Amino acid sequence: MKIQQLFLIFIVPLWFTVVYGQQKGQHLDSKQQDMTSQQQELAAKKQQVDFKKLECLLGKWKRTNGKPGQITTEEWVKESAFKLKGTGVKITGADTAFVEKMTLLIKDNAIFFVADVKENKGLVYFKLTAIDANGFTCENASHDFPKKIVYKQSGKELQATISGNGKSIGYTFLKL
Repeated sequence: MKIQQLFLIFIVPLWFTVVYGQQKGQHLDSKQQDMTSQQQELAAKKQQVDFKKLECLLGKWKRTNGKPGQITTEEWVKESAFKLKGTGVKITGADTAFVEKMTLLIKDNAIFFVADVKENKGLVYFKLTAIDANGFTCENASHDFPKKIVYKQSGKELQATISGNGKSIGYTFLKL
């Protein structure tokens, strides 16, 4: 009788606690997983809405505040619902002085401005840090220059500013 009493008093409640506790823990993990999935879905939807705002760049733009004798243009095209491709070209006289390939895309649950210029060893990613109906800001604190890229649009005018290390360069474009 003593073994049966010990079993009923100690072992059964201990077993019940272990089994019930595991089920309760699994239930919490399931809820946490559901919340994580919902948060990821909301973040993905926000990115889609934000990415759509970037389409204001589409088309060809000509710089209006460049040096005499220079023609600078940017042209943006929509490659997919989540990727815009841009090309920046500066021509001095009859020579192409500078070409920059740019991409705006969604990667790793974030929006990035990706710059591809020959002066850099590889692609440089700037993470979108702010966006509204009139423009956006992308940043990469570890890049030498620029560290920040800002685009602001007002009607047919586009202001682009690159900055970092106490230096700032502004570009004013008109839509062609």
